[in-house]
Amino acid sequence: MNRIYLDHNATTPVEPAVLDAILPYFSTEFGNASSIHTDGQRARAAVETAREQVAALLGARPQEIVFTSGGTESDNHAIFGILRSTPGATKHIITTAIEHEAVLNTCQALEKEGASVTYLPVRTSGVVDPEELRDAIRPHTALITVMHANNELGTIQPLAEIGRIATQNDVYFHTDAVQSVGKIPVDVKVLGVDLLSLSGHKLYAPKGIGALYIRSGTRLKQLLYGGHHQRGFRPGTENVPGIVALGKAAELARLSLEEDAARISGLRDQLEQGLVSRVPHARINAAEAPRTPNTSNITFPGIEGEALIIALDMKGIACSTGAACSSGAVEPSHVLTSIGLSADDARASIRFSLGRHISSAEIEYALDTIPAAVAQLREFSPTYQKEDVTRT
Repeated sequence: MNRIYLDHNATTPVEPAVLDAILPYFSTEFGNASSIHTDGQRARAAVETAREQVAALLGARPQEIVFTSGGTESDNHAIFGILRSTPGATKHIITTAIEHEAVLNTCQALEKEGASVTYLPVRTSGVVDPEELRDAIRPHTALITVMHANNELGTIQPLAEIGRIATQNDVYFHTDAVQSVGKIPVDVKVLGVDLLSLSGHKLYAPKGIGALYIRSGTRLKQLLYGGHHQRGFRPGTENVPGIVALGKAAELARLSLEEDAARISGLRDQLEQGLVSRVPHARINAAEAPRTPNTSNITFPGIEGEALIIALDMKGIACSTGAACSSGAVEPSHVLTSIGLSADDARASIRFSLGRHISSAEIEYALDTIPAAVAQLREFSPTYQKEDVTRT
């Protein structure tokens, strides 16, 4: 069997239809989208079509979409942009303890500049309590930033409820939706967000392209300085091939989202049920919470996650211990310890994230392979005692 890729939350393959759409923009359609001649205007038309496609996926208006280099830039632009456009010396941000580093590290950088940040805890389900968030709002709170779906657990936050709280308190609301766009319905009006970040390589477009939704009327200081591209929000010559790719990927996601979600969630359930029944003491993290249909995080007590990743890779299965941005980190996952896992159990947890082209046969191969790999690692584990495991 070919290699089985179960790490789609890290990145996705470029969809063939997306590749077909962008190839001309590497060759014959090479114009600069800011040029006024025919070649440039054809590139401009392609960029604006893509803007419409991304807007349609989000329930936004095309003029509210700004193209970026990816999720990290979009998060930085949203958070720095709001804080630096907010008057007064005292500024406050509310976020959660399980955000991606693109948000957490940005907030920490702003703390060094004098801002104060509230890092809300989450329940064992991996979901924040909206009432705790409401209670955390201060008179000088400038921004609430809460991710839509967690990259390690797949847990979905109650954004619509948080959006209502933000509106009632006249506070800007940003969400990192990198792991939700293209997997579950995302409508910026329903969610009540002012800013939303997404990344192309999480929804079958290439790496290096993303977008930031900016609700009309939002005060946002620009992050970069240069020309007047994208109404001054994001200067620099547009990455036309990447933008075209993101637009096509957004169109495909909008058309296939419901069908993809139903099929992938069935395969995820097949994987989870099979592993829990075949691997003693295995347990699914945040199983009771609403989750994206493709993501499963499972603890296998008594093993080292990275050792299992290597063992499975040798058997042709790609998965991860968490965020690709954190690979090689010595500390256990901040997400998993935030939901109450011990450091040992956090290190013994594996993330499986499925994609559009995964088959039932591939899941069955994984179910035939993973239990044996876990059992072999446990044989040499000083922390796993078969006859004395009290975890459930």
